Amino acid sequence: MLAVGGSIGTGLLLGSGAAIKIAGPAVVLSYVIGAAIAFTVTMALGEMASAHPAAGSFGVYAELYLNDWAGFVARYGYWFAVVIAVGGELVAAATYMRVWFPHTAPLVWIAVFAILLLLINLRPVKDYGTFEYWFAMVKVITIAAFIVVGASLLLSRRVPAQYNVYGGFFPHGTSSPLLAASFALFSFLGLEFVAIASGEAKSPAAVARATRIMFALLSVLYIGATGVLVGVMPWTQAGVAQSPFVTVFRIAGIPAASLLMNIVVLTAALSGANANIFAAGRMLFSLARSGYAPASLGKLTAAGSPHVALSLSAFGILVAVVTQTYAPEGAYLYIIGASLFGGMLAWWITLAAHINFRRRFPADQLAQLPLHAPGGPALSIFGFIALMAAVGSTWLVPETRITVVSGPFYLLVLTIGYFLVRRAKR
Repeated sequence: MLAVGGSIGTGLLLGSGAAIKIAGPAVVLSYVIGAAIAFTVTMALGEMASAHPAAGSFGVYAELYLNDWAGFVARYGYWFAVVIAVGGELVAAATYMRVWFPHTAPLVWIAVFAILLLLINLRPVKDYGTFEYWFAMVKVITIAAFIVVGASLLLSRRVPAQYNVYGGFFPHGTSSPLLAASFALFSFLGLEFVAIASGEAKSPAAVARATRIMFALLSVLYIGATGVLVGVMPWTQAGVAQSPFVTVFRIAGIPAASLLMNIVVLTAALSGANANIFAAGRMLFSLARSGYAPASLGKLTAAGSPHVALSLSAFGILVAVVTQTYAPEGAYLYIIGASLFGGMLAWWITLAAHINFRRRFPADQLAQLPLHAPGGPALSIFGFIALMAAVGSTWLVPETRITVVSGPFYLLVLTIGYFLVRRAKR
């Protein structure tokens, strides 16, 4: 539920609006593409997490099966990604508050929510887990109900199906689903939380079970929800000024449900930010324990919580403030684009590490793992190539071009940082 809560956030509830504008009704295929790529990462990560439960997850696996540079880049790249994503969730939460308080400055809500999330994350991990479990459950139940309600509207013909209006199923061409796939990938970003939390899980079997349930839930909810969205709502009405989920209920003439849905998407944004702070804190803690960050960041409280690493990982709050101040209209899309490359970098390194894991891990021990990636290294090779194609396609979309533009900068800064830290360690 931690992974589900971390994944179901503004990527689906707000970012899907931008994806729909790019692909139209064919956005459903964008989420199918995203699910296929996410499946390869999920299976690779789940298999390695079953063998090596660790707080640093894919960073540890990169060190074990690739090299120290890969471990450093994977963890810091991911840390930057989720830290920036915290800013995206807070900007989205401030956007949702406009429904009730249209004249209140967004920065006020960003500050209020930031304080709330920090207080929650500084609680012992068991309390945090309970809180996030129920927040995630609210999102799962609500989106499932949304799918049922939307499907009934379509089947009863109370709302005419919109799949082939305003230019047909592919209004922007057959390549448009790939161009919008980056938004689907951002929606699935968070599935790796299962591995990140594996160091605090009860057993490897629990990690394997959580991996399977998490991926099945996310795939059904994402593909089902987008299918209903573009069926009920004309794709030309999509955008990021308001969640398309709220728009659907307004179109259906259910005002009370629309109000309730706005509460849910607000909760989802705060839950996503909450989970991202959790993951960022554990990643920074792992870097400190490996000697790649100040030792003080590797300290734990008596309750087992990395308070110092968590506090520093709240840096995303400042990102939200800056982008909302200087680029209020495009703040959310800028943050998504900048965050995506760091997350996908961690996915690439995970897939590469899994290929070597399969070559080097003893066959007799591999057979005893509670989770096995179907297809073995071949599945990871496919995922690696497909991920390159999906991320590369962001160059063709002005709203997401920052993903590719920020990529070389990401790698250059992280590589320079790696050599500086390595020299300091020596």
